[in-house]
Amino acid sequence: MTYMTPVSDETDAVDLPVTGSLPPELTGRYFRNGPNPLPGEKPAHWFGGHGMLHGVRLRAGRAEWYRNRWVRTGKFAGRPQVLSDGGRDLTAASANTHVIEHAGRILALVENGLPYQITPELDTVGAVDFDGQLTTAMTAHPKQDPVTGDLHFFGYGVRPPYLTYHRLDASGRQVHSREIAVPGGTMMHDFAITEHYVVWLDLPVTYQPRLVGKTMPYQWDDHYGARLGVMRHDRPDAPVRWFDIEPCFIFHIGNAHEDTAGRIVLDAVRYSRTDFTAIWRTAGGATDPAGPAAAAAASPEGTARLHRWTLAPATGTVTDQPLDDRAVEFPTLDDDRVGRSARYLYTTDDTAIVKYDLAHGAGVVGVHQLNPGTYIGEAVFVPAAPGSRREDDGWLLSITTRYDGTASQLLVLDASNLTAPPVAAIDLPRAVPAGFHGSWIPDNPT
Repeated sequence: MTYMTPVSDETDAVDLPVTGSLPPELTGRYFRNGPNPLPGEKPAHWFGGHGMLHGVRLRAGRAEWYRNRWVRTGKFAGRPQVLSDGGRDLTAASANTHVIEHAGRILALVENGLPYQITPELDTVGAVDFDGQLTTAMTAHPKQDPVTGDLHFFGYGVRPPYLTYHRLDASGRQVHSREIAVPGGTMMHDFAITEHYVVWLDLPVTYQPRLVGKTMPYQWDDHYGARLGVMRHDRPDAPVRWFDIEPCFIFHIGNAHEDTAGRIVLDAVRYSRTDFTAIWRTAGGATDPAGPAAAAAASPEGTARLHRWTLAPATGTVTDQPLDDRAVEFPTLDDDRVGRSARYLYTTDDTAIVKYDLAHGAGVVGVHQLNPGTYIGEAVFVPAAPGSRREDDGWLLSITTRYDGTASQLLVLDASNLTAPPVAAIDLPRAVPAGFHGSWIPDNPT
């Protein structure tokens, strides 16, 4: 058993052992999503497993329960996603990538299907199409504006319309949709918002029909090009201004904001072609389409590095710069700073959480290093009591799993002092396989 081995059942445990002291302010639920095939299933790639949610309930300084549940999607029930006419059943995707709360609904997300509503106890309610308004898939990385409460998101597909922008208001009502013109079926895993703009990622990993049924049907396409698009989201029919950039791929955005000169600053983890090819051989289940020479040139694991692009809508110019040379992924921040200037960004490098100070040259200002035998997942920031506070006044929650698959913990770290020992470590009753993204859902979300 390893740290990526799926679990074979659903289970519950109560009164979990805690080392240290859980802050009493942490009253709510930490949920994390990831792919987990049913016993006996062998998906063609890691992304193909059914969604499984792992949850821990915290209250009054106690870890009351742990439970895990598969998301009961159409795919889980055995329905095929690809229909006889080549279309897709959006309720038959796996819902295995993220879990968020918006307007009182908890939603399990995947980028090739509809969201699925989940109860606070992790039971599946059903697919959500926002009263019939959502007719495309929904990204697993929507962005909630911390000021308006609006949820910005999109869907991409393999047939026109290739890209569609959507927005929910703070009450959860879908209030806007529009097609965004792109040349073809590009894989767009993430995007960014600022106070006034959406930033699109039109990058050279595209849909390849010949791979359907064999592996993840997206591969690097040297002929597609790479560009970032900037669109006002406060104007319903605003044009998109495109900025050509050096070819790369981005799975995950750190953040974006507008600076005092009106430029858009975008921070993300960037893969070169060779590094994307390396990670895709494992995660996507594919070999390099360019052949052995390109595969040999790639690093063994595929390295993403923190990078910055600065876009000037007034002049149409773009500049870019690397911010660090270490391998990182899964960037997160204080959700109150999404789309606004943020000082701190938190990333992972498999065995550590790395904290960057973006206000001072993106320098590393804290590392929480685990022993080499333990994997650590995405760190979710939970703010301290609302009101006046420092940006890093709060905690980071992350699940760790031994590389040999023998044990997992939920760590609670002091975000302002990552080098300190954990504030608390909760022993989980089973090894939790490496997964994707999670959220903290307080008892009284605002």
